[in-house]
Amino acid sequence: MDGKTKNRPLTPPPDGGRPTLKTIAFMTGLGITTVSRALKDAPDIGAETKERVRLVAKQIGYQPNRAGVRLRTGKTNVISLVLTLEEEIMGITSPMVVGITEVLAGTPYHLVVTPYSATKDALAPIRYILDTGAADGVIISRTEPHDPRVALLTERGLPFVTHGRTEMGVVHPYHDFDNERFAYEAVRELVERGRKRLVLLEPPPHLTFYSHMRAGFERGLRDFHADAVSFHHINIDHTLVEIRDAFETLMRADDAPDGIVSGSGSGAIALIAGLEAAKKTLGKDADMVSKVPSDFLRWLRPEVVTMYEDIRVAGRELAKAVIGHIDGQQSETLQSLSQPELQAAVPVSIKR
Repeated sequence: MDGKTKNRPLTPPPDGGRPTLKTIAFMTGLGITTVSRALKDAPDIGAETKERVRLVAKQIGYQPNRAGVRLRTGKTNVISLVLTLEEEIMGITSPMVVGITEVLAGTPYHLVVTPYSATKDALAPIRYILDTGAADGVIISRTEPHDPRVALLTERGLPFVTHGRTEMGVVHPYHDFDNERFAYEAVRELVERGRKRLVLLEPPPHLTFYSHMRAGFERGLRDFHADAVSFHHINIDHTLVEIRDAFETLMRADDAPDGIVSGSGSGAIALIAGLEAAKKTLGKDADMVSKVPSDFLRWLRPEVVTMYEDIRVAGRELAKAVIGHIDGQQSETLQSLSQPELQAAVPVSIKR
């Protein structure tokens, strides 16, 4: 039964409001009940009717009323992505959002981005989501070895996934980038270019991927017989001006490094600026390997060796993991690790 005339609206819906089931019913000539059941893929509604209803719904931008959905099902159909403002500066937010929405497009879920400053209480947005029931699942990033957000979400039973791992004995869904391998391969690349005094622009020490990147860097130094130049007072969370000024000072020193590993694409720009302010030339006085989320650095400075972290893929993996967690899949099956993709530097001619 298609119910093509049952409950047919007699008057058009008012102009200017958000599209509703009544809008679709008026435009298709169907009853409101039929439209509702067609959108829910009810088995007693014909395929042709379902297709017509979905086409009209898409054309007019119809979205289910979340308050109504929540009353009926107890769900919001919302996934909350909690990101810091620093991640926007590092160029992470946009490709991650694209990746997540690619996966959510085929589901009932909608993405809500919740920004916050890393200098403020990281638990505040999590408490808000938990206390208001604002989302069915949460994606968080910038994980710490013993992350209080993971502890709270686990305690309260809200499905979540982390961009990064933890070391707190809690098995939870995650997607991460292999920063240990990145740093190790970066050292290998620099040593193969004849560089022996290496410096690392590292993550802040309170984040988990600091220990991963540091472990790979130090293992590379041992395996390939290179020495480290200390730069611990500066990390990728410092401003670009602070990174540039500190690196200029380092490059003016007698024991300046000749090889640079940058854990951030934007940080690499500041390092290059500092190197050149010290009257040094990239590719001659020092070589650089940098982790990057896009091709911009290679376009600007093709002499830099880059290792690509595909943030769009990360977004897709995070979306699949959080939906899996909502659906009750085991956390062990919702963990993934992506590998760095080496992009060799383009040789440049240095005028002497």
